Amino acid sequence: MDKQLITLGAKIELARRRFFFYAQLKNPDFYRSDRKYLQELCDALQWFLTSDKKILVLNMPPRHGKSYTASNFVEWALGRDNTLQVMIGSYNETLSTRFSKNVRDSISEAKADIYKPVYSDVFPATKIKRGDGAMNLWSLEGQQTSYLATSPTGTATGFGCRLMIIDDLIKNAEEAYNENVKEKHWDWFTNTMLSRGEGDYKIIVIMTRWASDDLAGKVLEYYPAEKIVHINMKAVQDDGSMLCDGVLDAESCMEKKQLMGLDIWSANYQQEPIDIKGRLYSSFKTYDGALPAFKQIRAYTDTADTGADYLCCIIYGRTFADEAYVLDVLYTKEPMEVTEPATARALERNSTNVARFESNNGGRGFARNVKKLLHSNHTTIETFTQHKNKAARILSNATWCMEHIYFPSDWKNRWPEFYAALSKYQKEGKNTHDDAPDALTGVCEDIVEVARPKPMRVNY
Repeated sequence: MDKQLITLGAKIELARRRFFFYAQLKNPDFYRSDRKYLQELCDALQWFLTSDKKILVLNMPPRHGKSYTASNFVEWALGRDNTLQVMIGSYNETLSTRFSKNVRDSISEAKADIYKPVYSDVFPATKIKRGDGAMNLWSLEGQQTSYLATSPTGTATGFGCRLMIIDDLIKNAEEAYNENVKEKHWDWFTNTMLSRGEGDYKIIVIMTRWASDDLAGKVLEYYPAEKIVHINMKAVQDDGSMLCDGVLDAESCMEKKQLMGLDIWSANYQQEPIDIKGRLYSSFKTYDGALPAFKQIRAYTDTADTGADYLCCIIYGRTFADEAYVLDVLYTKEPMEVTEPATARALERNSTNVARFESNNGGRGFARNVKKLLHSNHTTIETFTQHKNKAARILSNATWCMEHIYFPSDWKNRWPEFYAALSKYQKEGKNTHDDAPDALTGVCEDIVEVARPKPMRVNY
């Protein structure tokens, strides 16, 4: 009796039942029993496949096995269910095809050593259809199509799937800051990939958390919480220990941190998006219920300098403690024939006492037209020229804005574009627009200037 073969037979039987044992059978050196995070990951993937959850978002540090585990999981899932149709989308065709080739080659591997397990030992009925084994599109025996590899620039026409995997669409920090790239990813996901899902299909999104509005971030925001599983693993745990010393120890991690820079390292290894790590405004104060007494209702308006800029009008109440409670916001790219009457209506709607307009780049004419559209003289219109450096003003007044300006608790939903413009604004450039922080800084300067004691005049 060959004890080695008996032991192997027991491992093969366990591999059919539990995904972690399948991954361990393939690569025992990596899927070691003492690597608890890999056991948790494998068990979560197996549970997800039969759960009532719709989408699984997986965020893990590099070299910890997220894509490798996903590839092994596809093999195991196809072995358990030959009718499963899988579609993988990656950054480009090369990466998605490589993922596809690894799965196909593993299923097709021939047995050369009786003591070395191969796929057919675990799932003997699962085989690649003869003559239908292209690297990016192939089928299992008895099936029409089983696997398609694609990308945002590829095609998915004519293919349906029950398991959809999106694997690392953003390749670097430059793309993470590129709003057009991220919007294209979302359009591709919603308009192309989702239309390929059939029946009770499942989605797995595997990503490094480069940006708060990357595909993983948008999925987490738009899908209801009861339909989502979020696996979020950090290289350095909250207690200072490493996720897995055998994969990345503390010394190597610190070396990477010093070489890469804090923002890039935080995104790659701690799943902290770079736009959150480097954003100027960490938080804002909010209010609910009854408002305090106001000295005045004031407005600060920064008109659009160019067609690509936003008009930003912030209407707020100035308290007796010289703090600002934001009451209304107009933040839009609409042309002047729309924004002038809209601004006048907002000023009247909020019973504004004083409305200040930056007179730079046509602001004086805009203010003049708004004044003509007002139905009473309740609002005093003031214009002024801004001479200070915009970036310096925004940076130097950021702390005051966070500590003394209050927003309605639901302002994210009331003014979503304005909210996004402030919450994503970066300390060190790389910003598409600065109209919202510029106007918010104007509110700060307005209050501080009004509140500043005036020098005593003495006549001799």
